[in-house]
Amino acid sequence: MAKWIEIAVTVDGEGAEAVADVLSRYVHQGVALERLFPGEVWNDEPLPPGPLIVKGYLPLESAETPEKQRQIEEALYYLGRLYPIPAPTFRIVEEEDWAEAWKRHYHPIRVGKRLVIKPAWAEVETTPQDIVIEMDPGMAFGTGTHPTTQMCLEACEWFVRPGMRMVDIGTGSGILAIAGAKLGAARVLALDIDEVAVRVAEENVRRNGVADRVTVLHGSLESVRTSARHFDFGTANLTAKIILELAPLGFQHAIYPAGKMVFSGIIREQAEEVIAALTASDLELLGQRERGDWVMLIMRRRFD
Repeated sequence: MAKWIEIAVTVDGEGAEAVADVLSRYVHQGVALERLFPGEVWNDEPLPPGPLIVKGYLPLESAETPEKQRQIEEALYYLGRLYPIPAPTFRIVEEEDWAEAWKRHYHPIRVGKRLVIKPAWAEVETTPQDIVIEMDPGMAFGTGTHPTTQMCLEACEWFVRPGMRMVDIGTGSGILAIAGAKLGAARVLALDIDEVAVRVAEENVRRNGVADRVTVLHGSLESVRTSARHFDFGTANLTAKIILELAPLGFQHAIYPAGKMVFSGIIREQAEEVIAALTASDLELLGQRERGDWVMLIMRRRFD
């Protein structure tokens, strides 16, 4: 059983956004946000004033972990000079312990008009119109509780139509790919460069009965830009840093002309730079949505 170093910082809602941005630069598969006093959440309101616990994980046996841990401490120290941030706590956890912790803090949530995200171990009352997605995130990012994931799920409701082809770059737990399939997409390609995420996404795809429509592969943008495959709609819930690194490869190559793609994992202060990088190719900005300090960009591939 793998062991991980858990980094945890307890802050209010405003501070959580900034801490999550810092941790996401270094930790494995994104961050987790937990309420200090957990309870069911049945709306998609912005993060509450607090308290919240922001958590991230580093593999204990990786040679890079000591340096990443040092960088995290340093970054949070400088952040604390701008906004009151307590020192992070570190502890070693078994992967199994991490999963059990999620069972205590991860509760059903309702996103958008029809989507209900529930942990695989929970029961929940639904209506005939609801689309239920069962998730066991394992060590992969994507539970539906983070504002960036929620905005992308809402975008799936807006843009996915029956028969569409969809691509999800950086699929994490597979939550967006599964939502796309359940909303009617005929084919969904889910990509991630992390082998743990690929395994977790495959398990969640099977759990939700959409394995006939969702293909999970190890890869990223390069996997589709050099192939003949194109898609009507795409999602990239990554980080601003990763989006900026991938932008020169050309996200537009993944989608058909006039096709739409949404990008999230972006802090408001980073949005202008990300927009500039994406519009430098054949993508144009249709709009953006914000939740707290997080931004989602809605882009379209030009067709002129």
